[in-house]
Amino acid sequence: MKLNLEDFDAVIFDMDGVLIDSEPLWKIAMEQVFAAVGSKLTRQDFQKTVGLRLDEVIQFWHQHEGWKNVSPEEVEQQIVSKMQELIRANGTPLTGVVETLNYLRSHNKKIGLATSSYRVLIDSVLEVLDLKASFDCTHSAEMEAYGKPHPAVYLTVADYFKVDPRKCLVIEDSLNGIISAKAAKMKVVCIPEKTHFPEPKLILADYQFEDMGLLLESFN
Repeated sequence: MKLNLEDFDAVIFDMDGVLIDSEPLWKIAMEQVFAAVGSKLTRQDFQKTVGLRLDEVIQFWHQHEGWKNVSPEEVEQQIVSKMQELIRANGTPLTGVVETLNYLRSHNKKIGLATSSYRVLIDSVLEVLDLKASFDCTHSAEMEAYGKPHPAVYLTVADYFKVDPRKCLVIEDSLNGIISAKAAKMKVVCIPEKTHFPEPKLILADYQFEDMGLLLESFN
């Protein structure tokens, strides 16, 4: 499967599961924090909320569980703190990430990051992976009224670049992310996150590759 890079003026990356193998870390953080407040949720349960903004994830599970003596905001902060700790201890870029970013830079493409993760976690990931200089724009859905699967986070990056959304290529790993990018009228590459259960609906993406190294080969 070949991709013509000349069809796009900007390439926009999701972060979790695309730049860094952080989905397992999210599951560890949520399992530990939720268990501490009396929840019996397991890592398998958390696949239901992959791609959502953290406050939306917590509201979803709080409605199901109704934790006592702790607010959703306190749970949220505990998960963010645990994630920062796990990222610092385990952060390495996924296969092909650095090479792909360098290739796009050498071809003068605008490079963006649009993620459901909060700004503090964007900063942690980019610092640990030494990728801060690789992106022309980084944007968190925490700054939007709605997170993914709403298209706002992607449209904001396209607007920053002053690029027609139809000239943007998005790299995603989750169904909610794919829906978000498609709703923004962008083309989407899916690189499925390896620890999730198989999701047949990922075929909604325009292209699919096993890893970013294979995506890079498709440009050549």
